[in-house]
Amino acid sequence: MDKLLLTSIKYIPQPILNQIVTNRPLFLLAVIIALTSCSSTQLRQTNKKIQLAFEDEKYNNQFTGLLVVDAQTKDTIIAKNSAKYFIPASSTKLFTLYAAIKVLPEKIPSLKYVESKDSIYIEGTGDPSWLHPHFKDTIALDFLRKTDKTIVLHLTNFDDEKYGPGWAWEDYQYYFSPELGPIPLYGNVVTLYEANTLAVSPTEFTSSIKRAETNKLRALTKNEFLVPKILKDTIQIPFITSPELTKKFLQQKLNKEVLVAQNFNNKSKNILYGIPSDSIYKRMLYESDNFLAEQLLFVVSSTLSDTLSFNTAKKYVLENYLSDLKQPPRWVDGSGLSRYNLFTPEAMVVVLQKLYNEVDKKRLFKLLPAWDNNGTVVKPKPMDKHFIFGKSGSMGNTYNLGGYLKTKSGKVLFFSFMNNHHMRSSKEVRNSIYSTLLEIHETY
Repeated sequence: MDKLLLTSIKYIPQPILNQIVTNRPLFLLAVIIALTSCSSTQLRQTNKKIQLAFEDEKYNNQFTGLLVVDAQTKDTIIAKNSAKYFIPASSTKLFTLYAAIKVLPEKIPSLKYVESKDSIYIEGTGDPSWLHPHFKDTIALDFLRKTDKTIVLHLTNFDDEKYGPGWAWEDYQYYFSPELGPIPLYGNVVTLYEANTLAVSPTEFTSSIKRAETNKLRALTKNEFLVPKILKDTIQIPFITSPELTKKFLQQKLNKEVLVAQNFNNKSKNILYGIPSDSIYKRMLYESDNFLAEQLLFVVSSTLSDTLSFNTAKKYVLENYLSDLKQPPRWVDGSGLSRYNLFTPEAMVVVLQKLYNEVDKKRLFKLLPAWDNNGTVVKPKPMDKHFIFGKSGSMGNTYNLGGYLKTKSGKVLFFSFMNNHHMRSSKEVRNSIYSTLLEIHETY
């Protein structure tokens, strides 16, 4: 007899068992009832234990939300403040991932162009991979090198700002906050490291580097950079972009003149495709790369229209793919850098559920990093015992985690655990998240 059936018999009272043991259909029905009862009891016990944990004083002075849902049965394992709004921080990137997967093709749209008899008009799609320090993509540049036509650059299709709404102004000098644009080059950052001498990329900025012991990395209004006298690691500093600088970089890399036009040739536009889109999604999630997240939504907008606009992408995705959200988000950027963003745990779980149902499972779990009790993002190996896969989001007094939880019994759960306004360290909050998810992993 099946081990599960044998285990289940102990939940059936002996008098009833004696009456039904010779009746196979009745016996199976009794087992099903027993299993359901056992599962419900286990669910209630797990829920009660976690709810009691939330009564600990460490939760008294913070705002906490949690929603855990069984992927197969759709049962709610636990819900606490799941319909209330929280600042999501980088958990916002789950929405960006969903938007990009729903709209963009397998390879990233890298360039739009129209050819005439003697000219080729080009405009960017927002593709962030051109000469990026990690991707080092040259597909579009190689395409433009081959043409013998005059290259005419159009940059006025960018209908947005260089920074997202609500971003902290003092972050202008830090690697995680580069300017945004239609044709970003080099990731819009200067990359510096020590070889025998100081290596600078792009080399254009070599003469703009000064050695100084200071907390400042760049001047506020100009491309003057300050680097420690002893540079132990590679550092990246955002540079101030401009149409003139974009033109200059392109001319240097193409070794030919590039003209700039205010208007684009109005003929039907061709699209040049670049690197695999998944390679950008994966780095965005593993590195929590704000720049890639923001630029991806511009590529979405470019795919939908002739302009690059976050609002165009957001509106389309909310109206066409997320109109069933019970609590529509206040969604103001792609990265989560802004404190203006507001999402509920329930909305997060809906997006996680849609990703799970609409994306190949193998592909999805390759894109998402695993998460351990230290909040460490790791690349799982086939035999690894990681059971949490998802995206964290942190900023001052905020730490969130949303994703997929694999239980010992083989179930997959969707979860969103959000913590705002805490005065504890991020490490303490991570430990609380981990212990709660571990309890569910072990018992459900």
